[in-house]
Amino acid sequence: MRTYSIKKHIAKGLLCCATAAALSPLASCKEDIDESNLYTFTGETIEDYLNNRSERFSSFNYILSRIGYDKILSAYGTYTCFAPTNEAVQEYIDSLYDDPINTDLIHNGMTQRGLEGLTDSLCKDIALFHLLNTKVMGINMGNGMTIKTMLGRDINTSTAESGEILISRASTVTSMDNELENGVLHEIDCVIRRSNMLIAGEMENHQELYKIFSQAMKLTGLTDSLSEISRSDFDPVDNRRGFYLPDKCELGYTIFAETDKTLANKGINSIEDLKAYADSVYGECAKPGTGWYDYARNKNIPISTGTDYKNPWNTLSMFVRYHILKCKIPYDKLVNSHNQIAKVTLVEFYETMLPYTLIKITRNSSKLMINRQIANNTLTDMVAELGSAAMHAVLFEGVDLQGQSGQTAAVNGYIHAINAMLAYDKNVPQRALNERMRFDDAGLFGEMMSNSFRRIQDKEVNALNGGKTGTDGDLSGSYIRIPPKFFENLVIYNGDDTRLYYLSGQSSGWSNYQGDEFNCKGNYDFAMRLPPVPDGTYELRVGYTAEGNEQRGMLQFYLGSSSDLNTMQALDIPLDMRHVSENNANLDPDVITGWCDWTKLDDKGIESDANMRNLGYMRGPLYYTVGVNSGNYARNNPKDLRRIIAKQEFKQGEYWVRFKSVLDADHHQFHLDYIEFCPENVYNNTRYVEDMY
Repeated sequence: MRTYSIKKHIAKGLLCCATAAALSPLASCKEDIDESNLYTFTGETIEDYLNNRSERFSSFNYILSRIGYDKILSAYGTYTCFAPTNEAVQEYIDSLYDDPINTDLIHNGMTQRGLEGLTDSLCKDIALFHLLNTKVMGINMGNGMTIKTMLGRDINTSTAESGEILISRASTVTSMDNELENGVLHEIDCVIRRSNMLIAGEMENHQELYKIFSQAMKLTGLTDSLSEISRSDFDPVDNRRGFYLPDKCELGYTIFAETDKTLANKGINSIEDLKAYADSVYGECAKPGTGWYDYARNKNIPISTGTDYKNPWNTLSMFVRYHILKCKIPYDKLVNSHNQIAKVTLVEFYETMLPYTLIKITRNSSKLMINRQIANNTLTDMVAELGSAAMHAVLFEGVDLQGQSGQTAAVNGYIHAINAMLAYDKNVPQRALNERMRFDDAGLFGEMMSNSFRRIQDKEVNALNGGKTGTDGDLSGSYIRIPPKFFENLVIYNGDDTRLYYLSGQSSGWSNYQGDEFNCKGNYDFAMRLPPVPDGTYELRVGYTAEGNEQRGMLQFYLGSSSDLNTMQALDIPLDMRHVSENNANLDPDVITGWCDWTKLDDKGIESDANMRNLGYMRGPLYYTVGVNSGNYARNNPKDLRRIIAKQEFKQGEYWVRFKSVLDADHHQFHLDYIEFCPENVYNNTRYVEDMY
């Protein structure tokens, strides 16, 4: 069999990439495709390619024809097809018919061995799992990516040591980048396997890796809890403005799991050993005076070291829950990069299922590390630099992930193998999280990751929306309309008067952290739950970009212990996001924010930074640039601002911030880029200063 290396096709891939950006999750299929809109091509379509090579692809073409997709792939459009050979299809059919695992559905529902024995639903699942409705070239896949298929399920790509592209670690691309009139086709040597198991079942199915962790999941009752796949109980929306509006919300989970080998390296060879380890870590975490798990200590929650494993405050249950995120994230999206500068370290924070706790994921070189600890992180002993190496000693390298090879996909999530013990010990709140924490807007909501919306490409949104873009006054383009109750941690108080949109901005030059932003139109009034932080005094900051008088609006912030309006207290005076001059370039330095061009100052802006803070503002960070590789830092841009909305004590637990328009006009925009929690020992340190990044 011929095998094509990505290295041999690099030149061709680069040529294709001159007009095609690297993709993330791709659009799901619309079932109401108009089959009358067919087109006669002068060259080959995807269907022509398969039909003209029937000696290799007749079986896959038969599956396509069973659900009418032979006609779709003869039509005008832009698709990607992963085409398995006849031998690959036969091998897959045999594996379905002889499957010893699925005892609930004998032969997976097949009526006989062979193509004719496939049910219509199996044909649909197989076909749509091999099709995308945008174009993905080999050069993109070689970098490792997660792609959403027309089935609505993800596939993952990687590169083998030999240079070949692998799809979901098992299918090899044997002929790449066959460009056709309506897309591109990649020949593969194996049907792409998909799991139909829930995440706990998928883990149990890998007993050679996760026998002990799987036992812990069962004992704690979490095996039965991690069962959600999707919901559609959010409020209906008047969508006359034409933006993409999701009709369901996908749900899922991410588990960071120690393999049996990892546990054995720690001397843990049985479930009893793991229970003892959990007792040693969590047994005194809520002890008055010395406990570090602030939420449990403040609430006087009794921690159990007994055999009541389904008690969420049993140490074994706590151990497992800290390994689970209530959203599904593939390996290549755990840490996001876009417009950051080269010298900074990429970091993401996620909330776990252990109540009100966070994990920090850092990209250190090419590795991802959980809860890496650096002395004096986000502090500096230099001006406009990250600081000397002497002050930033590595206290703990972190728990490293095994990479794409350690990823296992389930129907509702991902399992990531880790190479060391993961626990919420005292060093997590006191070291790993004791720094300025920046949360991208999309990272605040698990549904953004589970639905593959975070940093989605514009053309993917357009494909989801049937090729259309929407318009709401001066807001137009590839936005996603977020309906009320779509997010668990966001409450809209006034229905359609609050029109919430998400723009990924991946193909735009917006001056946004990671490129994306939330916008709101109308007389908006909504609240979102803040990420939980350890006990302490913090500055709570909101990052945004100011715009002209006819774009941005003015709003009042409120802070409360729940989404109940009765708990909300107003914070300071309203924020006016419209404060820019007539040429839309320079902010008023005297009255509004105190901003001025720091690059022209001898002290690099130290004094003016202090003046801005006195007015409740900060410049944007040096961390990212306006657009990608522009060389123009956000700190240099007068529109990039941070508003300090609170400086107070926060307890580890529930806090909600409310955003309410104070203008009557319907057309003004609310804008949110990111939020920051900065602890007092960073913004008010007696030895060092907070870095400008």
